[in-house]
Amino acid sequence: MTDSQTSSTRHTVVVPNSINMVSLLGPGDEHLGLIEQAFDADVHVRGNRITLYGEPGEVALAERLLDELVTILRTGQGVTGETVERVLAMLRAETTERPADVLSLNILSNRGRSIRPKTLNQKRYVDSIDKHTVTFGIGPAGTGKTYLAMAKAVQALQSKNVNRIILTRPAVEAGEHLGFLPGTLSEKIDPYLRPLYDALHDMIDPESIPKLMAAGTIEVAPLAYMRGRTLNDSFIILDEAQNTTPEQMKMFLTRLGFGSKIVVTGDITQTDLPGGVKSGLRIVEGILDGVEDISFNRLTSHDVVRHRLVGKIVAAYDEFDAERERVSEQRAAKDASR
Repeated sequence: MTDSQTSSTRHTVVVPNSINMVSLLGPGDEHLGLIEQAFDADVHVRGNRITLYGEPGEVALAERLLDELVTILRTGQGVTGETVERVLAMLRAETTERPADVLSLNILSNRGRSIRPKTLNQKRYVDSIDKHTVTFGIGPAGTGKTYLAMAKAVQALQSKNVNRIILTRPAVEAGEHLGFLPGTLSEKIDPYLRPLYDALHDMIDPESIPKLMAAGTIEVAPLAYMRGRTLNDSFIILDEAQNTTPEQMKMFLTRLGFGSKIVVTGDITQTDLPGGVKSGLRIVEGILDGVEDISFNRLTSHDVVRHRLVGKIVAAYDEFDAERERVSEQRAAKDASR
């Protein structure tokens, strides 16, 4: 029942009896506290009845938040404080996608752990990988661009949509001239490929990985080892693509064979190339934008899924870089007017 007044609305939400109120409101009412902080509305709980009182728009949004959280709980997932904040951010963004649909999309499950997108942009990125042959995921550290691509690759292998997974990165610090480093080939390239191995161990039983690699079903190699090959029936991921030159990027993309998918990930603000060398990732969108079956996806500091401080650090650096660029442009304009 809703009682309307001139500027305020009261609405009571009745939570289904099948929903545990502690799961919904959080231990020690943690989630309830987040809801009260987020909305310009009073929230009162009695049993399974939650009464909202305040500005009509805020009350309506709070009701939608509760509905999304109940829907998530019905799927069997837990709700955390992070879940509440992510659902709220999606609702505030006024997107057409339901937050519960985004957070309930199960890409891969292994050893009782499920891998799912945690933000709207991550969901769109995952959907793009399904829909396109070549997908670019561009964004800062911690946005899940490589991890989600790896999950989609393992999913494709398990469903037999591809016969093998190929994971590659440019070994920039060694200039891809690995012969000067001590040890065997495997020992030389291991430091550059270790993040890809770590992700694999999260998604596949560790005991089976050596067998899959020995059979060539999974291949992890430096970018230089892609040259001259045609890769059919494969899911191919190029990670740290900001460290490719334009020539290397072209070489890699033209390895695409029949029945294959390519995902290219990178962060154009973290280039390790020598001074004066252009990043292939930085210029590729200008070359391929509009080409059919190629998709470019941007992730931002809002999509960081590591410690919440990482998102703030990324946002602060973005703001610093934008200000520095603005000052540089002002100086250039001033010099040009002299």
